[in-house]
Parts: sequence; structure tokens; C-alpha cells
Amino acid sequence: MVSAIEMAIAEDTTQPTSVQVVAVNDFTFVDEGLGLKSWEPQTSSQLQEIIYCPLTLCLPENLGLPFEGIIQACRDVLGLRQQVRQHIQVAVGDGYYWLPVVLTAKGPLYGEVITLAEEFNKKKLPDNLLLCDLTYSQPLHLSDALRQKLYKMAHNLLQFLSVPPATYLVQFGLEKSEICFDRLWPFPTAPALASIGVQKPDLLTCHWYCLTAKPILDLTIIPVA
Repeated sequence: MVSAIEMAIAEDTTQPTSVQVVAVNDFTFVDEGLGLKSWEPQTSSQLQEIIYCPLTLCLPENLGLPFEGIIQACRDVLGLRQQVRQHIQVAVGDGYYWLPVVLTAKGPLYGEVITLAEEFNKKKLPDNLLLCDLTYSQPLHLSDALRQKLYKMAHNLLQFLSVPPATYLVQFGLEKSEICFDRLWPFPTAPALASIGVQKPDLLTCHWYCLTAKPILDLTIIPVA
């Protein structure tokens, strides 16, 4: 994931950007604001703009970052499920499907659904398995009726949470024509890697474009020769 987002940044030629990958425990507070233990004060003061791009839900609390609230909401999986059931009136439960939603300043763009690769699909998975332990496939073709249900759920959820522009993955379960909400990822986590070389722009590039307010006109599946 880190390599993919670094590549997306490197390919963005609109402005020169340097990247520093930082472990969560390297974040700290300084008197003049948020800082990093490994940075020299004069280095941080020379930067014109710092864009934070978290790829984990395990951030320290009270950082004062604009996306801190949505990360906390997504980290509380059971609490978010309860809110979805109560306010959006959607069933909740476990699932291994992901709907990408690229939320730009002008509105949402919905990507093709991502599913588990064939070797994992429709198999009982260990409870302690991490998303990074799996492989994924895009696109999963769904009926128009099911798509509309998913889009409505995702739209209502992001609107309810008042989320900032970013690339989101709505994780959900699917049984015949019924869907259930599992959880929300406020950044392109491991399943988004399936979009590289399949969707243009891929979801990691989309995330960087959202963070830098660069326009995204459409999400296109690249034709297979």
C-alpha cells in the first residue's frame, strides 16, 4: 500500500512533492503544533504544506487532524454498525466485498466492486486473518438493482458521517440479492490494490488526487486485450 501511494504521488507531475513514510509511534505533540519525532524543527518550518495520508486506523487520539473524527468512527466497528442499523436502516454483519467510493469535492464516484481472489472466495477464513494476508479481484459484476442498493447505502453513510474528500472502501456482505454493512475504511486499504492495472485511475491514485483537490472525472475499467 505504501509503495502504491508513493508511486501515485511520483506520477503526479503537477507539483514537486517529497514523501516521508512515518510509523504511528513517531507522531508526537510539540508546543507549536503537530510534529514528528524524527524531524528537525527547521526542516518542518521550511515546508510550504504538509499533507498527512494515514493508511491505518490506529492513530493516536487528539492529533487535531481534519480526518481524525472519521478514523475514530471507522475504528469503532460495532458502534458504526449500530449507527448504520439505526439511522440508515441497513442490515449489518460480516462480509468480504468492498465498494470503492471516491469522494471528490464535486461528489462521489463509485468504482466496481472488489471481491476476494478465487483461492479465498466462498471459503471459511480464519478469524485472525488480516486483509493484507489475502489477495483480491476487481471487478465483480452485479445487477443494476443491487448496485443501486449499494450506492444508496454508501451515499447515506458518507453523508451521515460528513466525511471529507478521500477514497473510501465500504466493506459489506452479500447473500443473493441482500446486502449487509460490515465496516468502512476511510482510505484505500489492502483490497484497493486490486485496482492497480485494472481501473484508471487506480484507487491509490484517486486517494492522492482527493487529498490534493485534483479533479477526477471518471473511474474506468481498463479493457483486457
